[in-house]
Order: sequence, then C-alpha cells, then structure tokens
Amino acid sequence: MNERSQPRRPATFRLDDPGVVVTEADETARLGRGTIHITPEHDPATLPVPIDSALPARRGFPWGALFWSGVAGLTLLGTGLGVVHLVEDLFARSESLGFVGLAFALLTALALAVVIGREVYGLARLATIEKLHQRAAAVLASDDRKESRAIVQDLLKIAHQNPQLARARAALESHAGEIIDGADMIRLAERELMSPLDTEARRLVSSAAQKVSIVTAVSPRALIDVLFVFVASLRLIRQLARLYGGRPGALGMIRLLRHVIAHLAITGGMAASDSLVQQMLGHGIAAKLSQRLGEGVLNGLLTARLGLAAIDVTRPLPFAALPPPKLSDLATDLLRKKDEE
Repeated sequence: MNERSQPRRPATFRLDDPGVVVTEADETARLGRGTIHITPEHDPATLPVPIDSALPARRGFPWGALFWSGVAGLTLLGTGLGVVHLVEDLFARSESLGFVGLAFALLTALALAVVIGREVYGLARLATIEKLHQRAAAVLASDDRKESRAIVQDLLKIAHQNPQLARARAALESHAGEIIDGADMIRLAERELMSPLDTEARRLVSSAAQKVSIVTAVSPRALIDVLFVFVASLRLIRQLARLYGGRPGALGMIRLLRHVIAHLAITGGMAASDSLVQQMLGHGIAAKLSQRLGEGVLNGLLTARLGLAAIDVTRPLPFAALPPPKLSDLATDLLRKKDEE
C-alpha cells in the first residue's frame, strides 16, 4: 500500500480478486470505495549494479622463467660440449678409448631419456588421479550419471594394473548397469575398489608410525631421529601413492610432499595432533611412560597424521560411502603396541 492510504486492519485477500488493483507509485488515479490498492516495491536484485570497467593489470614479462630457462639451456649445452670434447680427446689418445667413451656417452643419454620419460609418466599419472578426485567430488554434488560412468571407466583402467582388485573390478562391472544415480555410482565404486586399498593403507600408516615411535624412542641422537622420520615419511607417501595407482618419481614425490604439507596446513593437522596429545596427557597415559618413550609415541602420532593426509591426497575418490581413517584409531593401535612391548 502507498503512504497516502489510510491505515486499516490486517486482512487476507486473493490477488485475482477484482477488488485488488496493482498500480505504480507515480499513478494518481482515484480508486473506488472498498478497492485494495497495491504498489509493488522495487526488488533490490533488479537494481542496476555499477560495473567496474577497469581492466586487470597486465602481468609483466616472465623474466624469472626466462632466466631459469636460459640457465638450464646453458647447463645442457655446456655438459654436452664437455662430453663431446672428452670423446674427441679419447679418440685422439686411442681409438679404443674413444669408442669406450662414446659407448658410455650413449648409455648415459639413453638412461637420461628413460628417467625423463618415467618422470613425465609419473607426473601425468598423479595429475590423472588428482583430476579423478575432483571429478568424483563434483559428481557427488551434481549427480551426473554420464560423468560418473566415465569416472568408473577411468578407475577400472587404473585398477586393472592391480591383481588384488580383480574380484572388486568384476563386482563393480556386474552391478554398474543397475545403478541410475551418478552419486550412487561413485559410492559403489568406492565401496568395491577403495575398501581393500583403504585397509592396506591403514596398515601401512600404522606400521610406519610404530617404526618411527620405536626408533625415536631408542635413538641417542636428535639428528638421527630427524633423518629417520624424514626418510620414513617419504617412504610412506611413496607406498600410499603406489597403492592407489600412482607412479611417482623424484619430481612426483616433490609434488606429493608439497600437496601433503598443504593439506595438513588447510585441515589443521597439527591442531588435531595437539588435541589428541592433550587427551593423552589428561588421561594420565603420559605419566606411565618414560620421557623417551613419550617422545617416541608423539613422533609416531605425527607420522600417522602425515600418513592420513597422504591418503587424502593420493586417493582417487573422496570419502563418501566409507568412513575415513581417524587418528584416534591409529593412536589406540600405537599405544596397544607399546603396552605389548
């Protein structure tokens, strides 16, 4: 109602009632007695929105990338020129030595090509698994049936290289035609293909945590503790990546380690570990342990938390149908192992 209308008692009416008249605010037509006058208000969503016409600032020339590309090119040229000069000197000294040097140079080039090929394949495989994880998360939200079937086919290709998943692959293929919803298809694939892998992943994380706990408890030097924890963490990440279908090389391990650390930073892994340690202290468990043994248990828990983050990063499907492993369960296994020892 407009501001000039007299106040009246609240009442109900239908919009298709002939006595209801909708007019604009600037209309001054006189209405009959008993007519209900409605003036629509402007929707804030339809009001004009100011648009910033300023274009984003252009990025400068990538001088950093150009510098490192030049350094890499000069290094390769220098190395190649040095090898050529070495082979020429060997031929000048003796023909047999020249052929031996040439053979070693060819073997080195062949090995380098194979290493580069493996690194490229490992990076591509990790990128494929990461994209599968993102696509599966999107299907769980959108329930896209066509995309879910494409994801299942890609998962079967990855799982085909694991003979332990032969029965799971057969079960998934036999039931795939009966599923209509895309999200249910992803959950079925997770239950069939990821369940045995999750069990093995939990065993690997628990075993690594126990080894770190034992070694750091009996180690006399802090440097040995740091080196062993670092090596055990890298080995655990590599094992989990291979378990879920990845083939990481040196560059792939650097990428995985970066993703795992980023995942820990985002999910607040250290805070979760601290709360668990506080629970242990609150229950008086730490009082029953010696100082070195308590440090070993803490290092084992941190290693287990790193392993859980690695599972989230290397797993091709998000946790939807299956419960994710918890740090409290691994801590219980670790403390039970300590009690048995």
